[in-house]
Amino acid sequence: MTPDEPGRPQPAPPAAPPVEPTGAVLAALAAALGSVTSEASLDRVLHQLASSARDLAGARYAAIGIPEPEGDEFARFVTVGMSDELIDRIGPLPRTHGLLAAMLSETQPYRTPDIRADPRFEWWPAAHPRMGSFLGVPIVARGAVVGAFYLADKEDTDEFSAADEEAIVLLASHAALAIDHARLVEDSRQLALVAERARLARELHDAMSQSLFSLQLSVGTAAGLLRTDPDRAADELAAVQRLAAGIVAELRSTVEGLRPADLERDGLVAVLCDQLAVTARAHDVAIDLDACEDPGLDAEGEHQVLRIVQEAVGNAVRHAHARRIAVTLALSGAGERGEHGELVARVADDGVGFDPGAVGHRARRLGLTSMDERAAALGGRLTIDSTPGAGTTVELRVPR
Repeated sequence: MTPDEPGRPQPAPPAAPPVEPTGAVLAALAAALGSVTSEASLDRVLHQLASSARDLAGARYAAIGIPEPEGDEFARFVTVGMSDELIDRIGPLPRTHGLLAAMLSETQPYRTPDIRADPRFEWWPAAHPRMGSFLGVPIVARGAVVGAFYLADKEDTDEFSAADEEAIVLLASHAALAIDHARLVEDSRQLALVAERARLARELHDAMSQSLFSLQLSVGTAAGLLRTDPDRAADELAAVQRLAAGIVAELRSTVEGLRPADLERDGLVAVLCDQLAVTARAHDVAIDLDACEDPGLDAEGEHQVLRIVQEAVGNAVRHAHARRIAVTLALSGAGERGEHGELVARVADDGVGFDPGAVGHRARRLGLTSMDERAAALGGRLTIDSTPGAGTTVELRVPR
């Protein structure tokens, strides 16, 4: 009986030799492992991983998605290959449906030359690019899918290869560790931020209470002497002036020294995310942040924008009694890769509103003047749109 006669078992074909990691794969893995030892924010780690996946597979578009523990939404969905303006036109983050959901419910990778031919494909928003080839790779940690890589439109050929798939699977095995570490770092920063605010509150109380008490006594004494001894009253008022100047100087030195230690390391978006989360919990107010990945400002620019947004949010909480605040950082007039144009920072609330043109209003709220001065220092423009009973929108435009 010859080997190919019917009924005779045929030998299994020899297994394909494993694909040796290339220099690009090793570099991407090294970067992923570097994320584990760094203190970078989760968003920056995800962006780095998505960029590495895109380069490794030679894809035009890449994304990495982290689902919410419950529901059909992504907690994080980071894309590379699309401009910020295109992302704005596409609209809200995608939900976990279709092939996006499939990669979160299965542990095996999947690739196809045409995503639209797959029965699980559903639809795209109107502004979404039309894509062809697709490679999806789940990110698995401790037996559970914690996220997925999504790559589309293989460049220079019609579909992704087995070598592409193997490289992204290898990257995904390291990505799980990097994501876990970044989440732990974020949690520790949240706790550290709360502790730091409590410490600063104690320090400000200790530093200011005696000065304010002395100021109060001097004012009371001056008020009692105005009619009976104007000269002594003038002396007391001079003392009040000196005390007030000292308090202002002390506050300024304290506040200006509070530049977040992680601003230069993690960037404006990550710091805002942390601080707004703390504000939301402390004041029981809903704060939504929608931010571009890279504001494109230098360190001083990021510092000034952070202070303006903080002041606007603080006003919404303290004065407007807002229940919902929307904070947006977006690019306007930027090119395909966002290298020019303006950064637009917007804080909108549903509070009581006010009349920005009312006489004496800025004199009573020094924070508005401070925001104007910071905007001018950046060469930017600050506008305030508000009506009593109809909420407030503060918008800052800064050239990049």
